[in-house]
Amino acid sequence: MNSYRTVALACNNDVIRTCKVVIRSGKTGSICHISRGVAFLLLRAHASAPRREVPPTVSDSDKRPNLRAIDLALKIRQEKQKGKATGGGSDAAVPNPSVPVSPLQKRVIELRQFTQQLQNVHPNVLAKHLHRGLILPHPELAVVNKPYGVSVQDGSSNKNNILDVLPILAKMMDGIRAGSQLHVCLGLDKETTGTLLLARTEEALDYVQNLHKNHQVERKYWVVAVGVPVPSEGVIDIPVIEREVTGAQPHFKMGLSPVYRVSDGGEGVTKVRANRQAQGAVTQYRVLDSRNGCSLVELQPITGVKHQLRVHMAYALGSPILGDHKYSHWTKLAPQKLPDGVLRRLVLEQSKARYLPLHLHARQLTLPEFKGQSDITVSCPLPKYFTSTLRRLQIPIPD
Repeated sequence: MNSYRTVALACNNDVIRTCKVVIRSGKTGSICHISRGVAFLLLRAHASAPRREVPPTVSDSDKRPNLRAIDLALKIRQEKQKGKATGGGSDAAVPNPSVPVSPLQKRVIELRQFTQQLQNVHPNVLAKHLHRGLILPHPELAVVNKPYGVSVQDGSSNKNNILDVLPILAKMMDGIRAGSQLHVCLGLDKETTGTLLLARTEEALDYVQNLHKNHQVERKYWVVAVGVPVPSEGVIDIPVIEREVTGAQPHFKMGLSPVYRVSDGGEGVTKVRANRQAQGAVTQYRVLDSRNGCSLVELQPITGVKHQLRVHMAYALGSPILGDHKYSHWTKLAPQKLPDGVLRRLVLEQSKARYLPLHLHARQLTLPEFKGQSDITVSCPLPKYFTSTLRRLQIPIPD
């Protein structure tokens, strides 16, 4: 039977009387009955015969290298960072040392880190950041250093706003004490940084709001202006009104509504009828220092009209605030146009100027004789992107 290959051997029962074996040759096979002795001989011959080793089949998955989960995560992170370093993506990018980037790309990444780090974080993370920036430990008041790009109240599509995390912040300040609460006394715009005054009781809230209504709360702002205001110190008293701007991009913005205009001969001014919808706006200003086509200006609003400081700087003094992309142009919505010298100092190109944040910081706040006590004056340190800009422009920071 050398020409045959045994495929199966079966016995009828434990007491082997007759067996049958299936033998094949090529593609054909047959079944025959054999005696018990022959069956044992076949089994012994089959067991002692050399077996032909069949090489194991290798699947496509076995050919692939073993990739651990951590290796895959690192690969995805590197690809994501590479895309952000070249200008893609909307989140703040972390520079990858293995990917060479130009100084311009590094500068854009830096600006994104400064301005977008707290806009999409968990509310607990934002509350912890505010708690670390707590400045005034007062039994009835609190002052926090408001970060850039975070709204005070829920009036936009942003995920985070300070009003929603105040209960968490109150627990961090007072522990699990029942009845702990915080109220926003004087708000700030989303793009403004600095002193944000909070009240820990409703009585203190009413008291501060009454002071603000009577123009008794003194607030000072620091701004980086494009250009140098002339004269270097003065008072701007020009009403502000909201107007519709028509054109390819219709929108609304605040503008000036002066009650005086230059006469036709240019020799004097003529008083005109005031617009009923205009609001009186008064701003004191003082240039603290100026270098390389920009200046550091201190502003003190006497009134509290929407976007008053930005409008007075851009349209009254002709020196818009650095990063104010809304009020740098009147007829259109476009990134701020900067002089070439300023762009070189900031290590930017005009096409990347849209990443510049608004350099408007609420520097100091004074409450006069709060509830019969002495004046309360609080100052907030400048944000990192603000000091970085001053350093690049070689403008010294005053004491």
